[in-house]
Amino acid sequence: MKKLIPVILMVLITGNARSQGIFGKINKAINKDSSKNIFAGMKGTGSGKSLTNTDIVSGLKEALRVATDTTTKTLGKTGGYFKDAAIRIVMPQEALKAEKTLRNIGAGALVDKAILSMNNAAENAAGEVGEIFLTAIKQMTVTDGLNILRGSDHAATDFLKQTTTTTLTERMRPVIQSSLNKVNADKYWKDVFSKYNMFSGQKVETDLVAYV
Repeated sequence: MKKLIPVILMVLITGNARSQGIFGKINKAINKDSSKNIFAGMKGTGSGKSLTNTDIVSGLKEALRVATDTTTKTLGKTGGYFKDAAIRIVMPQEALKAEKTLRNIGAGALVDKAILSMNNAAENAAGEVGEIFLTAIKQMTVTDGLNILRGSDHAATDFLKQTTTTTLTERMRPVIQSSLNKVNADKYWKDVFSKYNMFSGQKVETDLVAYV
C-alpha cells in the first residue's frame, strides 16, 4: 500500500506552498475547479489579522482530510489504480523475468489478467485506508503541522508514512487478502507461475498480499 501514500499527498503538495501563500496554494491544489475556500471560516483569513500557528495547522489538517477523502474515493473506483499509469501496480521486480518469458511465448494475456487482478484488489481495498489516515491527521499536533509546513515538499508524506505504516500493514493485510480472493488474483498468480515454471528451473517466490 505504500504507493497510496504519495498519491494522497500529490493532490496537496505541488511546489513550494510557503512561498506562494499556503492557503491559496492548498485550496487550488485540492479543488482547482471550485471557488470554495476551505479556510473561509477560519479566524483571521481575509481580515488582515495575523493567523496563529493553531489556525494555520488547522487549515493544513483540513486540507489533508479533504485530500484523503477525495483520493481514497477516486482510487476505490473501478480503474482507480489500473487506468492511472503513475500508480498502476505492475509485476514485482523478482517476477519481471517471468513476465518477459511468458510474453515471448505468447502467454501475455495470462500476465495481463494477473496484473489487472492485483490492481482490482487494491481498488477494492482503497476505501478502507481513509480511516487510518484520518486518525493520524486528527492526532497531528501543532508542532507536527509546523514541521510539515517548514519542511520539504515531501514532509507531509513522510509524516503519514511515520504515523500510519505499522497500522496499515497490520489492518490492510487481511483486507488485501480478501480482495485478492474476490477478484481471483491468487488463481491468476498461480496460473502465471505454473506456466512459467514449465520453462524455467528457477521458481519465483513472492508474497502477493505483502506486495500489493
